[in-house]
Amino acid sequence: MSPLHELDDDGVLLLTLNRPERRNAFDEDQWDGLADALTEARNDPAVAVVVLTGAGGHFSSGVDLASFGGGDRPPRKDGHASGFFHCVEEIFAFDKPLLAAAQGSAVGGGATITLACDVVYVGESLKMRFPFANLGLVPEIASSYTLQANIGRQRAAELMFTAEWIDADRAVELGMAARKLPDDEVLGATLAKAREMAQWPVSALRAIKQTLQVAHHAGIEAARKIEDERMMELAGSPENIEAVKAFMEKRTPDFKQFRK
Repeated sequence: MSPLHELDDDGVLLLTLNRPERRNAFDEDQWDGLADALTEARNDPAVAVVVLTGAGGHFSSGVDLASFGGGDRPPRKDGHASGFFHCVEEIFAFDKPLLAAAQGSAVGGGATITLACDVVYVGESLKMRFPFANLGLVPEIASSYTLQANIGRQRAAELMFTAEWIDADRAVELGMAARKLPDDEVLGATLAKAREMAQWPVSALRAIKQTLQVAHHAGIEAARKIEDERMMELAGSPENIEAVKAFMEKRTPDFKQFRK
């Protein structure tokens, strides 16, 4: 399902991830829907700033594991291996301010997308996690770089290696979010801040974003490359299969069996 679109008279486009029954987990359609929405917003002169949020009290619980194995899809015509790669390409190609208003679950891709946003505001109910080690996988959406760029190498390593949960206060303390707000205020406050930005020339906003990002281009591209390579190696490995089975069966995975 594609995100909901709402463009106001100030040039602020609100994109709402809209699979609340799955805590806005990403399937192919939602990856593609977000990618298409960002492409349209980038090319639409009426859009100055984009705000990304989630429906139903959650940002996103990441990749929808239930969407795997749902049957073969016809070959894509855009050259991308999947909607995920399409979306990642458009996230990093987006050249206007991109803000996130996140509350509730922000896990996996739901966490790493926020790191690619320019400003993040979080609700008090935020529960964020980078669950890659416990899935037998590696980070994605260049988060192996963007997390370090946001909070420093040691803190990033601690979060990635432990897959610990992060609440709103911790996210602000670490520098992963600009501000914590009550859940019922976080979206309104983010939209208000977006309107402050949208009053200025879009040409200036684009140029400022370019100057802020230029030092990070090489790191992001290197991270995307190694993440994709290692993800291909580890996805479907015995450890990854055990992790997914344990998740589905609501039990603790047994990784010690692979250390013999």
